[in-house]
Amino acid sequence: MTQPPNKSRSAIVLLSGGLDSTTTLAIARSEGFEPYAMSFRYGQRHVVELEFARRIAERMAVRKHVIVDIDLRQFGGSALTADIDVPKGRSTEAMSTGIPITYVPARNTIFLSFALGWAETLGAQDIFIGVNALDYSGYPDCRPEFIAAYERMANLATRAGVEGSQRLKIHTPLIELSKAQIIARGLALGVDFGLTSSCYDPDSNGVPCGLCDSCTLRAKGFAELGAPDPLAARILTGPLK
Repeated sequence: MTQPPNKSRSAIVLLSGGLDSTTTLAIARSEGFEPYAMSFRYGQRHVVELEFARRIAERMAVRKHVIVDIDLRQFGGSALTADIDVPKGRSTEAMSTGIPITYVPARNTIFLSFALGWAETLGAQDIFIGVNALDYSGYPDCRPEFIAAYERMANLATRAGVEGSQRLKIHTPLIELSKAQIIARGLALGVDFGLTSSCYDPDSNGVPCGLCDSCTLRAKGFAELGAPDPLAARILTGPLK
């Protein structure tokens, strides 16, 4: 007979299928949490990432994996959700200034709201999100002050918070790490980065473009660590299995 989950150790993990969120999932597991993975089909051009997320959730034996459908293409405003070219070939210096056009307005606020609803339903007190303020300093919803403010709001916004039966904690274990440090942490936890997708503009089989900001930062991280990227060596010739 299947035992019910230990609610005091259940955690919602936001899982995009990328390098950062997969490492975050591995960290949650290593800290003794029973993860419930949440992904989003939000109108992103790189929707193939959801197939990577599905495989990762299966490989890492999450308690449950849900894919939530919302349509941020109705609003646009981002190269990921509108007919705007994804910037390619930018230097790391160029990436470090301003808010890039790949920023999706209010995306993390929206994602955390869904995670908060599921957490309250499960009686879970912990949410993990793989935001990083070091490599993505231009993304306003990846900053520590945003996460701290959202956590305060979340504990005012739910029945469980008002009644004192639940004190929500948002975990951001990668927020001050470089990409190389994130990769090293993941490798130490046994993460297979060949299962992850980072590209903002991959082809329909998930093969990365190699030139967008996310691909550039991923390549930089592996190079600084002196480790090969297993995804680069994995040629996808057909639909993902």
